[in-house]
Amino acid sequence: MSKRRSGSASDQPAKRLKLMRCPGEMVTDAGIVESITLKNFMCHSLLGPFTFGSNVNFVVGNNGSGKSAVLTALIVALGGNAQATNRGTSLKGFVKEGESAADVSITLRNKGKDAYKPEVYGPAITVDLRITRDGLRTYKLKSKLGHVISNKKEELVSILDNFNIQVNNPVSVLTQEMSKYFLHSKGEGDKYKFFMKATQLEQMREDFVYIKTTKHMTEDKVGQHGEVRCLKDLKRKYLEKEDRYKSLASLDEMQTKLEELQKQMAWALVRLFLRFLKFMLSIWNPAPSSLMGFYVIMQNKVEEAERKYKQTQEQLERITQQVQELQPKCAELKAEAQRRNTLLKSSEVRLLYLQFFVELNHNTSSVFRREQEVLQRSIEANRRTVQTLESSRSNRLRRFGEHMPALLNAIQEAHKKGQFKHKPRGPLGYLISLKDPEQALAVEICLKGQLQAFTCDNYDDERVLQGLMTKVFQGGRRPAIITSQFISHVHDTRKRAVNHPEYPSVLQALEIEDPVVSNCLIDQRGIESLSLTQNNARRVMQHGNPPQNCTQAFSREGDQIFNNRNYTADQNRASYLSGDVEEEIRHLQREMENQKGQANRFQQQMKKLDDDIRMNDGLLRRAHMEQKTTKVEISPLSKSVFIFFYTTPLGEELAVPKVILSLSYLVIFFHSSLISLVHVQLQEELSKTDQEVMKCKHHKEHYDMKRKAHIVNTQALEDTLKSKEQELEESVAKATKISPERQEVRRTAKSLDSEINRVKVKITTQQEQGDREEIVRQYHEALENYKNMAQQMKNLNTFIKSLDSVMNHRLQVYGELRRFLAARCKYYFDSMLAQRGYTGSMIFDHKNETLCISVQPGQGSNTKLSDTRSLSGGERSFSTVCFVLSLWAITEAPFRCLDEFDVYMDMVNRRISMDMMLKVAAAQRYRQFVFLTPQSMSNLPESKLIHILRLKDPDRGHNSAQRNEDEDQ
Repeated sequence: MSKRRSGSASDQPAKRLKLMRCPGEMVTDAGIVESITLKNFMCHSLLGPFTFGSNVNFVVGNNGSGKSAVLTALIVALGGNAQATNRGTSLKGFVKEGESAADVSITLRNKGKDAYKPEVYGPAITVDLRITRDGLRTYKLKSKLGHVISNKKEELVSILDNFNIQVNNPVSVLTQEMSKYFLHSKGEGDKYKFFMKATQLEQMREDFVYIKTTKHMTEDKVGQHGEVRCLKDLKRKYLEKEDRYKSLASLDEMQTKLEELQKQMAWALVRLFLRFLKFMLSIWNPAPSSLMGFYVIMQNKVEEAERKYKQTQEQLERITQQVQELQPKCAELKAEAQRRNTLLKSSEVRLLYLQFFVELNHNTSSVFRREQEVLQRSIEANRRTVQTLESSRSNRLRRFGEHMPALLNAIQEAHKKGQFKHKPRGPLGYLISLKDPEQALAVEICLKGQLQAFTCDNYDDERVLQGLMTKVFQGGRRPAIITSQFISHVHDTRKRAVNHPEYPSVLQALEIEDPVVSNCLIDQRGIESLSLTQNNARRVMQHGNPPQNCTQAFSREGDQIFNNRNYTADQNRASYLSGDVEEEIRHLQREMENQKGQANRFQQQMKKLDDDIRMNDGLLRRAHMEQKTTKVEISPLSKSVFIFFYTTPLGEELAVPKVILSLSYLVIFFHSSLISLVHVQLQEELSKTDQEVMKCKHHKEHYDMKRKAHIVNTQALEDTLKSKEQELEESVAKATKISPERQEVRRTAKSLDSEINRVKVKITTQQEQGDREEIVRQYHEALENYKNMAQQMKNLNTFIKSLDSVMNHRLQVYGELRRFLAARCKYYFDSMLAQRGYTGSMIFDHKNETLCISVQPGQGSNTKLSDTRSLSGGERSFSTVCFVLSLWAITEAPFRCLDEFDVYMDMVNRRISMDMMLKVAAAQRYRQFVFLTPQSMSNLPESKLIHILRLKDPDRGHNSAQRNEDEDQ
């Protein structure tokens, strides 16, 4: 059976290990199948009820009559899974097509000393199984009288364990598929697995592994969580109870301490009253003469402030009169200053205007000169280009530089001398040609610097080429060198190249004979993924559907377009790839003529601009002279105003700083601000003086009131002193009552009061914790729990350690049992073979988990053992039966089922095998045997122990109910 973890570890192994009984032990037939009924199961509407005999039962019928359905129902109803039947993967597959559920009913015998709860179930237990279309399985366990006792799967598991029914054990129920897998398999490992599963040694081994794994997990949990969680919590509770228990002993001490603190508090209050009286005596009689002194001082300050206020008032009146006398002269000076200031401002504006135009002319002249220089450089460049093109009429190579023919000659000479491993290629633009001349500008913009570049196969060749370029291009710009290994074939770019009928790639637009040049441009520029378009390049790349694998596109005008941006070409004609040299020369000559005409116009504009600059410089000099004359005229007026101001009494009164200001600001200051300034200053002085007078009067009144209050306070202090003396006497009396002996107190009353409150709170807390006896009981209970748990953890650790020795002993016994069962299996196997006159051997390799079975038909010393694979079908089936019977002899189960055990046997082997099984069954009358076979079984010996169930042939026309026909012999 499969492992059942629901039971205790001590109960289950005793039932699983029930291999065989002792010779003298009493046996019973509890657990055998009495009857079975199937309804809507698999393809059968109704099968049964079938009544089985207590010993040998043959279920006979042709294919499709329901033999396998009976065996499958037996497995499923007694707890087996769908996979164990080899008839399906889920339970819902056993429900007949068109029906909502299938029902199976099995009755088990429940008699003898192995009966399960006979007082509840009686002499028989009926297991009713119902399987729904959804694959749900429900049980009803009934008594002999038909009462439903339970519907739980756990109860069925207990019943099966009690009867030692193992439907998943191939020795108990051996299906055709299981027989093919284990017995008829050619693998020695499969036969060993069959032996282990049949004897439940495999189950024992799995249990040992499970126990060992559980032990390790328990050790980990005890080590990680035992002390940390369980003991820690109990210890914390125990310590809390211990604190409460110990606090009971300190309650009396806190009461004593509280009384002592209260005594100290009483005398501390007396001490506090004494200090207060000393303080009162110290402030009792302050000198009254001090208040009178303050009063006289404030009176003098009031008189001084009133005198100062009167002087300031007189000064204000005198200054106001002087200001009124100076107003006419100030008005005259203000008018003259305004007129002179207007002249000065107009001259300054004119001067600024002329300075602006002079500076503007100078800047314009500088701009024209820079543009003229740029134009001259462009003319010179075009002239050199025309010379290059004229020389390229006979040699196209000169387009790529005047020194390029000399460089190629030097490369040719060096190659002849063997200085190069591979001759360099270049310039690259010279080695390519256009299929469409109109694409010249687009291709030239695309390739840019690669057109004049050279390519080398290795770095040694590159160094040689650098040396040649240094000699040829002395002081000039040298072409670039690209170093990459030369390959004799063009790269395969089909997967990443642009392939569009309207927008060819740059690679498709070029004719290149040398694969080295093609590979260099592919590697350096990726020309296979650059597309050439018409004027609609931007629409195709940014608003339409760009060609596949296209990363950039170039229009005929040389514009470079990406999918999210674009760049305009900086040239409008091709310089290197143009095919019509004469047209290029004519174009450049026309451009030079236009540039020369533009240069002449620049000369005329520069001459006119120089005349304007000279004229503006003259006007600027005259403006400077006029401004200087205006300033000279203003100076005497400023001087006269300065002398006039400082000779007046008003200037002496105000003490204005002697700074010479400009005439306009000086007149405005004296005319508009002088009077207000003087008045503001005098008003401020009057306000300050008035405030000082009021302040002195306030102080005088304050000290007068303070002197009167002092007299009142003195009388109040006398009364307070008498009251405090009386309170001191009462405090001393109270302290003496609390503590007759005077206490020497060094602490303050406040600190004593705080400690008294804390002690009271502790006492109240202790009293609120509960009854004294309850606290003591809780303390002892927590202590006992902690000790018990610590002892349990100790015992558990001891048990885990002792479990190791027990497991080692069990494993040793397991090994001995395995050897014992293997030896008994060999013995019975040899005995079974001898009945046919065969010899054989069984070799168990427990280390490699293999079982080698060798059989030789016939006897004698000259016979040679052979592997079962060399036997005939009948002989192999006979040896298989002998193997199964030998396992029956060493194991025990209430019933055993074989499905078509004789399918590969001939008549002789079938007869011998049948006789052997009937002999074994006769020796085990307390056990039930069920054999499923398509044979008629008409030649069986007469016996009351043999029961035959004949199934009707299937009705292929419709699904009719099938009945069985019992024949007792």
